[in-house]
Amino acid sequence: MPRKKPEQELSLTNLDKVFWDEEGYTKGDVIAYYNMIAETILPYFKDRPMVLNRHPNGIKGKSFFQKQVNMAQTPSWIKTVPVQHSHKTVHYMLVQDKDTLSYVANLGCIELNPFHSRVPSLDNPDYLIFDLDPEDVPFKKVVDVALFIHEILEDIGIKNFCKTSGSRGLHIYVPLRARYTYKQANEFVNVIAHVAVDALPDLISLERSPKKRQGQIYIDVPRNIRGQTLAAPYCLRPKPHAPVSTPLAWKEVKGSLDPLDFNIETVPKRIKKVGDLFKAVLGPGVDLHKGLRLLEKMLGA
Repeated sequence: MPRKKPEQELSLTNLDKVFWDEEGYTKGDVIAYYNMIAETILPYFKDRPMVLNRHPNGIKGKSFFQKQVNMAQTPSWIKTVPVQHSHKTVHYMLVQDKDTLSYVANLGCIELNPFHSRVPSLDNPDYLIFDLDPEDVPFKKVVDVALFIHEILEDIGIKNFCKTSGSRGLHIYVPLRARYTYKQANEFVNVIAHVAVDALPDLISLERSPKKRQGQIYIDVPRNIRGQTLAAPYCLRPKPHAPVSTPLAWKEVKGSLDPLDFNIETVPKRIKKVGDLFKAVLGPGVDLHKGLRLLEKMLGA
């Protein structure tokens, strides 16, 4: 006799509610987008505590980040995980399947922000990230910085992958396969960031305050701390034109790159054509110690 599947009732509401006034995209469009690319995006969510960026009234309405799941209001079939932070325990949602993905999109989650690490190895990230955040800088310069960091990493044998942030920046990921702690990942990013700043001091900054880094590109080193999150690959962003944080081939990272080419309409077609260019980020991890030894040699330290 076939086993009965657990009762999973998924009621989607207000599908015609407009989330992008100018473009006319609705909540239904968001749900349809995530449904179309579910197979590609779910591996980046599985077993990761999720921070929900909710825009119940679209991109111009009030939004909020939700970490703690409201257990009383959440269907029992949705998986959650308790995570111990310094002062409290937070119950995060896990987006493990297509139904949960539709459920969170229905809550107005245009954007999804997973932990860099998975249950049960929450102290060991699966990747480290160079988050390039420009402050009043032409996008071409962001491309220059990304290529400079790419070159350093290539020279020291560290595999790396690039995606658009879905906004003004670029993200470079290095696969770790949970081999290192967040502290080690953070230290590695810090070392490379300092090398980049020494080489391009006018262009790159490690200064947190936007006021103090006008006309520069900030490398957000603390993004690699446990509990920090970032918009996932293939994730929609609550910005004009419904852009998507999209993985790129390095040959696409050039002066003519326009992040708005990657959006709610173009990305599903792109995935059909080129597949998942980010897959290896969840593959075998690199050897950070070996990379740092090569860097020392290269810098003549």
